[in-house]
Amino acid sequence: MFTQLYNKCLKLAANKYSNYFLGLVSFLESSFFPIPPDVMIAPMVIAKKNEFLKIFLIATFFSVLGGMFGYILGAFFLDFTMIIVEFYGYEKKILELKNTLIMGSGFYAWLGILFLAGFTPLPYKVFTITSGLIGFNFIIFILISFISRGLRFFIVSYLSYKFGDDFTNFMNKHGQKWFTIIGILILIIAFFFYLLIKFYD
Repeated sequence: MFTQLYNKCLKLAANKYSNYFLGLVSFLESSFFPIPPDVMIAPMVIAKKNEFLKIFLIATFFSVLGGMFGYILGAFFLDFTMIIVEFYGYEKKILELKNTLIMGSGFYAWLGILFLAGFTPLPYKVFTITSGLIGFNFIIFILISFISRGLRFFIVSYLSYKFGDDFTNFMNKHGQKWFTIIGILILIIAFFFYLLIKFYD
């Protein structure tokens, strides 16, 4: 099933209405669809290099919009959203998080988790749903989603623009590992600056 969906997304990337399909896939992926927009972004940028910023913005905007939809599902449609969460094998972890994540240290922990979910190969949809489930601050949720999703899609768009098929081949082989490493490094740097600011306050 995943292979068929993956190949279908690749075909949509070559369609004359690819920008619209990219927006749709980006929206759906943030709430339940299993194939990430990156699959479409890279070939679209390679085919239309002068539109790489436009492609990045479409993916980012509709991904965050889809994340907001996932948040609403988590907040108001628990039974339905648990089916999605169970499909990705996160039901036990999500129920534990619901009982333990509160304002304070739990708030900052979820902030970091949400960033990693948006930037790395973690299933972002699970964490958009969970954010609504636990009542995470909606404005901060949108802000972090824009930062994490935007940063990820900009990297994919820009490097596809600069290196073409070489970058696509690299992504297919090592993309998940390197996005995870970069995401963790960003969080470590952010945490360091947070401690530095607290120290000088």
